[in-house]
Amino acid sequence: MLRKSKFARLFLFAAAALVPAQLYAAGVQLPVPRVTIHPGDQLSGQNIVERRFPERTTQQFAVVSHRNELIGMVARRTLLPGKPVPINAITEQLLVKRGDAAKLVFREQGLRIVMQVEALQSGGSGATVRVRNIDSGVVVIGTVQSDGSIRAGN
Repeated sequence: MLRKSKFARLFLFAAAALVPAQLYAAGVQLPVPRVTIHPGDQLSGQNIVERRFPERTTQQFAVVSHRNELIGMVARRTLLPGKPVPINAITEQLLVKRGDAAKLVFREQGLRIVMQVEALQSGGSGATVRVRNIDSGVVVIGTVQSDGSIRAGN
């Protein structure tokens, strides 16, 4: 009888040790930094690797779940190697910064007008920002282009 209970305890101990490993194996792959990434550094495919985490990680924390969501983004705070990246720890590359001079381009039916403006808001490619004409003081809304200029109008 003593031998059976000792075997039963050993079996239960072994089974309990396997449960966390099984949960871990059935987890989710998340992108993590390969090295420490400092604020202002741009993320590339070379400094991001995939690592397995328990399934509950994405349910408990707002973290980036796909590698493609990180590539080209800029770190807002220090990202540690091997740790999931919080959604609020990254931002788009800012092409227009508040207070900086920018180029506003207006195009319509073959007409092209270019003027110097002051950015009233920061923004990345595709963002809608407000800018002020330096000469007249008129505030205009435009869309940031991939080259850093701002498109107004159609």
